[in-house]
Amino acid sequence: MISIVLSVNGVRHEVDVEPRTLLVDFLRDDLDLTGTKIGCDTSICGACTVQLDDRTVKSCTVLAVQADGSEVATIEGLARDGELHPLQQAFWNRHALQCGFCTPGMIMSGVELLASNGDRLTDDEIRRGLEGNICRCTGYQHIVSAVRWAAEHEAATKQEA
Repeated sequence: MISIVLSVNGVRHEVDVEPRTLLVDFLRDDLDLTGTKIGCDTSICGACTVQLDDRTVKSCTVLAVQADGSEVATIEGLARDGELHPLQQAFWNRHALQCGFCTPGMIMSGVELLASNGDRLTDDEIRRGLEGNICRCTGYQHIVSAVRWAAEHEAATKQEA
């Protein structure tokens, strides 16, 4: 066992983990954060996407020990004070989910995309930014629409402030 210290969704954890434990398994099995999904175990589908120090990673290819000293954000950590994150709300408003399996990974990738480019995103940039996240249900148009809606909503909120 190896001792690690990391923050997950703002909560500090000091834990002992097996050196071979994947971050996705640690989040799901040890912390009971099951919003992060296990889809392919090869980083192709994107269902396991989380943020590690504000960068999206496929948690099925990151060892928990590699997150030592880091901040991890999962889908469960996006809502604040009972209010959905703007991108979570956009997925609801724009009908960007069906079965929901890919949704956490899509949203986590979208959050990084919004933080990097915001309201300047084109549909093509949104599609490129979500590459590596597979959805078998929606055809992606509603997902792109949701990211655009969230970007526009954030821009409008900033203008009001």
